[in-house]
Amino acid sequence: MDRVRLNRMRWRWLRMLPVIAMLAGLLAACSSSESTYKTTGHVFGTTVAVTIYGGSQQRADLLSAQVLAEFDRLHHKYHAWEPSMLTGLNDAIARGEPFVADAEMVSLLKSATQLSVRSGELFNPTIGHLIRLWGFQSSAIEAQQPDAEEIRRWVDAHPSLTNLRYKGNTISSVNRAVMIDLGGYAKGYALDRAAAILREGHVKAALINIGGNVLAIGRPGDHAWQVGIRDPRSSGTLTSVALNDNEAIGTSGDYERYFMKDGKRRPHIIDPRTGYPIDLVASVTIIASGGSAPGLRSDGNSKPLFITGAAGWEAMAGQLGLKEVLLVDNQRQVYLTPAMRERIEASHK
Repeated sequence: MDRVRLNRMRWRWLRMLPVIAMLAGLLAACSSSESTYKTTGHVFGTTVAVTIYGGSQQRADLLSAQVLAEFDRLHHKYHAWEPSMLTGLNDAIARGEPFVADAEMVSLLKSATQLSVRSGELFNPTIGHLIRLWGFQSSAIEAQQPDAEEIRRWVDAHPSLTNLRYKGNTISSVNRAVMIDLGGYAKGYALDRAAAILREGHVKAALINIGGNVLAIGRPGDHAWQVGIRDPRSSGTLTSVALNDNEAIGTSGDYERYFMKDGKRRPHIIDPRTGYPIDLVASVTIIASGGSAPGLRSDGNSKPLFITGAAGWEAMAGQLGLKEVLLVDNQRQVYLTPAMRERIEASHK
């Protein structure tokens, strides 16, 4: 990506945009007589929704049920603390033993490794011990204050996806400190799996939403899908953007999985270099357009930018090849790339 000067904008600039809002921060903008069918559920610890445009109610219900079943399968396979294939792998690593996985898990871990390396390991799903230490491997998050020496112990162990070794579908690790938590990656993979199911079902258009990570298929009539970007400090929408076919938008925020301690917000995104949660950023939103696996790219790529924060997000965006980025820091200062600004402005013309 060409290096460009940052466009720094105050919060009120975006607040003044003609926002298209709805519950969950998105809507389908349709202008024809075709019907739109929406199915919701709860999986991955968040609300999920499948919106299908066109066809019959019966067909939409069938395809939505297939998508929700796939979400449930992935949720149980990659759960980080309840018994799953992933916890089986982590237990084997802790014992210093190999683990027989399957081709899907191997492929997912290898793709995550590529992103980890590109980000200088700021995207690091192997810091599960730190995530657990801070109490985020739980459905009920409570304020924690881990011992500083214990934090340093797991940071100094330097767990990394590059520690993994593969022999077919058998996985081992040269570092027993590796504990994999795919909470920042599996949702993106689930978006891509859902898109594959719906495309195989020959839908005219659809929108898949997993807790604010959204992937678009086709166009609902004459207009693109309109997707809201959540205001990280209220229940409303900050702005909205148009999403076209095979585009995905992903947001990492400090407003869902977090706790307050000594007046500071402690979100679930942890800096692997220090072992502490990031408290300087409220949210990072990126758009992945075209190519393969836009869901994965929209999910995983936002984490390194969240960790680098306002001081380093532009360089990291260039390093990862990201062109459309919006970052809100904890002082409500808004930063965005020229390409993201252009998309927002075009979406409201």
